[in-house]
Amino acid sequence: MDNAARAVIFALMSQDTDIAIVGGGLNGLALALAFARTPLSVTVIDAAPRATHADPAFDGRSYALALASVRLLRALGLWDGLAADSQPIREIKVSDGRVSDGAALLGLHFASAEIEEGPMGHMIEDRYLRRALLDAVDAAENITHLPGETVTAQEAGPHGGALTLASGGTVRARLIVGADGRGSGTASRAGIGRTGWGYGQTALVCAIEHARPHEGIAHQLFLPAGPLAILPLPGNRSSIVWTEKTGLAEEIGALSEADYLHVLRPRFGDFLGEIGLAGARYTYPLSLSLAKSFTAPRVALVGDAAHGVHPIAGQGLNAGLRDVAALAQVIEEARARGEDIAAPAVLERYASWRRFDTASLAAATDLFNRLFSSDAPALRALRDLGMRGVQGLPGLRRRVIREAAGLTGDLPDLMR
Repeated sequence: MDNAARAVIFALMSQDTDIAIVGGGLNGLALALAFARTPLSVTVIDAAPRATHADPAFDGRSYALALASVRLLRALGLWDGLAADSQPIREIKVSDGRVSDGAALLGLHFASAEIEEGPMGHMIEDRYLRRALLDAVDAAENITHLPGETVTAQEAGPHGGALTLASGGTVRARLIVGADGRGSGTASRAGIGRTGWGYGQTALVCAIEHARPHEGIAHQLFLPAGPLAILPLPGNRSSIVWTEKTGLAEEIGALSEADYLHVLRPRFGDFLGEIGLAGARYTYPLSLSLAKSFTAPRVALVGDAAHGVHPIAGQGLNAGLRDVAALAQVIEEARARGEDIAAPAVLERYASWRRFDTASLAAATDLFNRLFSSDAPALRALRDLGMRGVQGLPGLRRRVIREAAGLTGDLPDLMR
């Protein structure tokens, strides 16, 4: 019986599984695949219909994968098929500018050649990464994928948990994992509260085509309203993550393509020549959203369900994939020792592993956004002094590169 047939039968009746993952996004699918090489059975409950995931059109969304995340995808057997559609990030250039400065005033320069491991990361489009994850999930014997399905109720007991589906079925599992984003229903039903705040900023996200080659260089330009990231894609294309105050961002997002580009050009500069839009445009309100706990009885959270941070450093997905690798390792080690994979002591190992790292990332992104999203002369002088100091200290610069590549801290085995 193939995976699709198993999914249909599963949706019509109550079944048992070792791990139920609520959320079929990138983190949820990657976590399922991390368990594919183990004896554990996994069910992915995915609110999005399969047709939505499988759409091959380029919609403008892309991700900056740190080197550690690339290692995870390689360990899952996916990277060889993705590498040809990715773009290595060979350098990062950072500047503290104003709208009219474009990307000309470069204050920091980080090069992959300063570390031995190779490119510090790769850019990959959503359409390639998501499809690779879905195809691998479909091929895995111990994973059942339930697309177009939602959870309406959740219970946890001493020996397992139960999820009631909108279709009327029930999924009973030893462990429930919430990979269902910032508004995680899994966390809410488990009684896990959240803390955080909005930034009054909105990210405008799109892809552009440009006349000149980007040479694999990522640019981060700090403007008074917020950062503008220009991230290299294969060919003469780049991904744009452009932060503005929310009111202005909403106005820009409603503009025609020609007017949208007219507003973008003076911020972007002319260093890549003529530019045009490639794919759809998106807007995302920006906020900090942290779960007060990574775990509850029979429940663990990963990705944005546990921590949603400002995209200023492009580390959101990378932090989620580090959750995935850490949780998979903790659970598999517990299984190999004969432990209950969702015992409180087991889940606390995962929470304690990830707690400091994610809190540090949240604090750093929050601080940098507040520090750089201002045109006050005193702050500009402080920022410029700090950037000159980092640029002049090779050891510190190398540390920053390794941090961006995800190579610092206690790495899970799948990222080594």
